[in-house]
Amino acid sequence: MTLDDLPSLITEQRNPATAEIDRLPTPEMVRLMNAEDAKVAPAVAQALPQIAQAIDAMAPRLQAGGRLIYIGAGTSGRLGALDAVECLPTFGTPPDVLGIIVGGERALAHSVEASEDDPDQGRRDLAALNVTAGDSLVGISASGRTPYVVGALRYAREHSPLAVSVTCNTPSLLDDWVDIAINVPVGPEVLAGSTRLKAGTAQKMVLNMISTGVMIRLGKTFGNLMVDVQPTNSKLRIRARHIVQDACGLSPEQAAAILDECDGEVKTAIVAGLIGVPPTEARRRLMAAGGMIRQVLAA
Repeated sequence: MTLDDLPSLITEQRNPATAEIDRLPTPEMVRLMNAEDAKVAPAVAQALPQIAQAIDAMAPRLQAGGRLIYIGAGTSGRLGALDAVECLPTFGTPPDVLGIIVGGERALAHSVEASEDDPDQGRRDLAALNVTAGDSLVGISASGRTPYVVGALRYAREHSPLAVSVTCNTPSLLDDWVDIAINVPVGPEVLAGSTRLKAGTAQKMVLNMISTGVMIRLGKTFGNLMVDVQPTNSKLRIRARHIVQDACGLSPEQAAAILDECDGEVKTAIVAGLIGVPPTEARRRLMAAGGMIRQVLAA
């Protein structure tokens, strides 16, 4: 496969089911779009072994101080940036989950699509981050041949981070430059070539799995509770209280009190509430257990 193969890609083909979508009544039009969207989850299911492999390879790297770096252009880059920025309030991550999009922050709100044709910019953007073997890089490209992402992954090959690709074509040009290829062929789009549709949905689902799975492996959940959530607004403060309440079997008042004693640290409050120790001891035990509540309880 080469960069010139774009017209032959499945994501560029016309979808026979929607060939006359412009002539349909609106209810039938949206029903047809919904039917196409229903094909995305089964397509993602076919890539679950590769997604799980990526999670298990990334988690120890982040545990050891490495970073998870998403890189892409256009819709793909925006999805990576979105997933990265949401890790901070959801999981309390330091700035070790990054989303890089060609064109920088301006590209999040404005179209700078021409920039994706520059593979050297991909190299430069990664070089600016001083990528190392301890990092994990996820190249996102619906077509699997975006020059900017290809350039970034070629640069990564020289510096040995874990390299993963997320594409919606198979085989993909990115396959040659990664350790783990996550290919999710969702078929032709409702509008030929408009990969913000099914391909974008598939990529969002895969990135959700990757970041959530890695954070679970890092002990940032207790069961299905987000115990490293950062209570930075009223909604998140209410959520934090409910998490402590549910985890410890406390009343709302008791949960609020212990959370206040623990300076709003949800994980500390849960350990303090479950094993009856003061906040300082709860913090010490969590640190000794690598932040894993399950390990604190087992000990």
